[in-house]
Amino acid sequence: MNNTINIDTGCVFGGALTALRYPEKELVSVPANRTYYEPIRPLTATGDAEPIEPRAGEGDLLDIEDVLGKRLIETRLQRSVTVREENAAAALEVMSRFAVDPRWLIYLPPTMAPTGTSSRPGLLEHPAEALSYYRGEGVREVICEEKHMGSRAIVIVCRDDTVADRRFGIDGDGICYTRTGRPFFEDTGMEAGVLDRVRAALDASGLWAELETDWLALDCEILPWSAKAMELLRRQYAPTGASAKAAFAASSRAVEAAVSRGLDLEDTLVRQRDRLAMAERFVDAYRRYCWTVETVDDLKVAPFQILAGGGRVHADRDHAWHLDTIERIAASARGFVHPTRSLRVDVTDPSSEEVGTRWWEGLTEAGGEGMVVKPLGAIVRGRRGLVQPGVKVRGPEYLRLVYGPEYTAPEHLERLRERDLTHKRSLAVREFALGIEALERFVREEPLYRVHECVFGVLALESEPVDPRL
Repeated sequence: MNNTINIDTGCVFGGALTALRYPEKELVSVPANRTYYEPIRPLTATGDAEPIEPRAGEGDLLDIEDVLGKRLIETRLQRSVTVREENAAAALEVMSRFAVDPRWLIYLPPTMAPTGTSSRPGLLEHPAEALSYYRGEGVREVICEEKHMGSRAIVIVCRDDTVADRRFGIDGDGICYTRTGRPFFEDTGMEAGVLDRVRAALDASGLWAELETDWLALDCEILPWSAKAMELLRRQYAPTGASAKAAFAASSRAVEAAVSRGLDLEDTLVRQRDRLAMAERFVDAYRRYCWTVETVDDLKVAPFQILAGGGRVHADRDHAWHLDTIERIAASARGFVHPTRSLRVDVTDPSSEEVGTRWWEGLTEAGGEGMVVKPLGAIVRGRRGLVQPGVKVRGPEYLRLVYGPEYTAPEHLERLRERDLTHKRSLAVREFALGIEALERFVREEPLYRVHECVFGVLALESEPVDPRL
């Protein structure tokens, strides 16, 4: 294609050594003697190295020049989105080494900004600020959605194995990938099991015919959190919790002994006991989101948006439609597909706001992460342009995992209230515009490089420096 040929068939990874015989222009290939270096992912599904033939037509040829350097990407929702050169370089590293086949990558989700910082005692986030934000943008009705504590995943499901080749130009019957475009599962059997169960639920729900499609892309959380974050738990959260509990238990005993000898250390004792209690809450917080995963039966998929299917982008439908449709899928899935609880709130009615606040309190007191507040309409323009597609309001105990066990101590909470949300909010809107643009280009059957340009842009923006705790 374009008078070029790639003859790297992965010899070092146990594939083959391939050469082009010239001037005959014949390919000659011999198997590698051995695997010299274990690949991050298999060369092919069977482990045998086979040259990947490009699809005919320049539209499916990706050119590195299309993503290098500073880029201006035109979108319907926000005119042009700028991608800086250094961000593009960071995204190229991920895309070229770790991402799934770009033919599957029709969408990456945007980052989500947290609600404005609360001034209420002991709280960093509260629903009042989120509801006030939308009211200030002229949005009257919002929908509050339960925020699942899992791992974000894009799930693309094809009705049968003929659809992927025809519509995506690739073999398979679907895929699960992360919010950064990497394969969600290392175990292809686990992925196949998830796709089979979601497909069966879609078959039973009758949505294929109703939506006039033979493929669907879903924005989901896959539960439990520990299914994807086990190493993070082992290396970060568990050691932090265990060491904090041990240290503060020992220091509390030492101070108690000193007080019993008559030393004036009552204030210090109270402080040490408080620190121990906060460490215990930290451990309790992450344990709520963990359970053992050995087979696909131990997983749950919680979709909250139907992105696209057939010739239609569904991401522009109001959120009530999405949640109602997903409830139908969940009803057909025998517990594997988990519905998302929700509540409508009129932000101009104080009594409705109070109901929303109590609902959030109930979720968080029961151990939930919190909620996401969204305008009822998926794409809304406010008084200052495109409004946030969603604002997260996290519970006080979940935030211990984000800011540390002792973040609720008054001296820490006051410092954290100075956090700046401006950049995070800007990123969320720009990435949202790029994600919708990618879906719209795909359903219009534009060339792959046009779709990939937007998806690549989302990943590039994710490398912009911003407080990762937001």
